[in-house]
Amino acid sequence: MCGRYSSDLRWEDFAKLYDLSKQGPRPAWNFAPSYNVCPTDRVPVIVANDDGRQLAVMRWGLVPNWWSKPLKDMRMSTFNARAETVAEKPLFRDAFRRSRCLLPASGYYEWLETADGKQPYYFSRRDGQPLTFAGVYDTWHERATNQPIESCAMVITEPNNFAAEVHDRMPVILEKPDFDPWMNGTPEEAAMLMKPAPEDVLVKRAVSKRVNSSRTAKDDPTLIDEVSLAA
Repeated sequence: MCGRYSSDLRWEDFAKLYDLSKQGPRPAWNFAPSYNVCPTDRVPVIVANDDGRQLAVMRWGLVPNWWSKPLKDMRMSTFNARAETVAEKPLFRDAFRRSRCLLPASGYYEWLETADGKQPYYFSRRDGQPLTFAGVYDTWHERATNQPIESCAMVITEPNNFAAEVHDRMPVILEKPDFDPWMNGTPEEAAMLMKPAPEDVLVKRAVSKRVNSSRTAKDDPTLIDEVSLAA
């Protein structure tokens, strides 16, 4: 599972990579850098609209539209959706059929089980560009207030050989030509994209175990600095 990632992206990064020129004037807000994005955090998401694409903010951890209990009772892990079951699992199938999205990131973390405990590794693009994860989203209305809450999940798949050195899953990583087929294509076309990234896309490095805690300060850029491991 991918339960943490980092996001140090500016409006210029979003606008260029996702062709957001039709969205209108630059938004009045910006996302503060976060080097420890955790489930239930509010995160930037790219969705399709009538003019092309739009930048939105959503809860990371999908709440399906049919959920009938209070949000606090949503205790299932819905921040990741497995590629093998996303089209059939009740939690995600409606979102996969009609509302797929893109999750921008600077990099993501996975953990390797070692004799000294779980060692985190940070994965990022070899070319230094942002990562784009395949995602699905839904809109849920809380009954007490009827307020809409938009939420999303990251789609994960089996790892390539490079990622498998650390973990048995990896996010579905999309390239720019994949964006429209993922968001606007048929479910069958989207399913063709749910595969491991090529072996040469990512680099990885061991990082501090401080990222193991969700309470670690999110604005600490040293979380992604490489650390030396004992031989």
